Amino acid sequence: MSRRRRTQPHPHHDRWLVSYADFITLLFAFFVVLYASSQMDRKKVVQVSAAIKGAFEQLGAFSGNATDVHAQQPLDTAALTVVAPRADKPGIAIPEDPFPDVNKLKSDLQDALGEQIQKHEIEIHATPEGLVVSLREIGFFNSGEATLLAEGKATLTRIAGVLLEKGFQIRVEGNTDNVPIHTGRFKSNWELSTARATEVVSLLVEQHGFDPTLISAAGYSEFRPVASNDTEEGRKQNRRVDLVIVAHGPRKAATLPATPGK
Repeated sequence: MSRRRRTQPHPHHDRWLVSYADFITLLFAFFVVLYASSQMDRKKVVQVSAAIKGAFEQLGAFSGNATDVHAQQPLDTAALTVVAPRADKPGIAIPEDPFPDVNKLKSDLQDALGEQIQKHEIEIHATPEGLVVSLREIGFFNSGEATLLAEGKATLTRIAGVLLEKGFQIRVEGNTDNVPIHTGRFKSNWELSTARATEVVSLLVEQHGFDPTLISAAGYSEFRPVASNDTEEGRKQNRRVDLVIVAHGPRKAATLPATPGK
């Protein structure tokens, strides 16, 4: 019997392409990760900076030192503005709309409200979200009421003069202490806190021309205290309306044309 000659398989000389393709894929992913990590989020940077500033201010307040911790080294948030490349001219960068310059805005408000700050009717402090202007009950409202006092309206007029032309988003938050309330108008602190916030919003929109799409009102009752409700001084601090200045207002989206037949 004749032996059948076994056919030897031909060697594949292109097997190296599989490993090469894997290497190229990993290299591409590596550079994508490097590029993504190099893109700085400007808002997060400013928020972190504002948080650090607020923490140092609180440390200064707790230590009883009246000197501003940042008086010698102010936080320049304007320097943190990021530039974005222009689509029509690659390689040319233009500045984006900046986040609020916390130091400049705080300084302007302090100049306009110096007397009320000295009387402890107003407190201004930075947070990671922006700047908060706390309007204490004294000087703005009578106890258990939501109608602004004449001197409170005058103070809000000065605040409006600083904020109006800057296009900030503003959230007005009403807060109370934990003492229950039940009057002919307000059944609870929820209603009182919301009514006070709405009163401030109405004044800013109707009398000072604030854009109603950039301002909102909220009531938090007794549940967002800044001090202990166990003392009278702490309850005074908790009875407040906070103006939370968030950021520049967003650009309004273009109105889409109506679909025919609808």
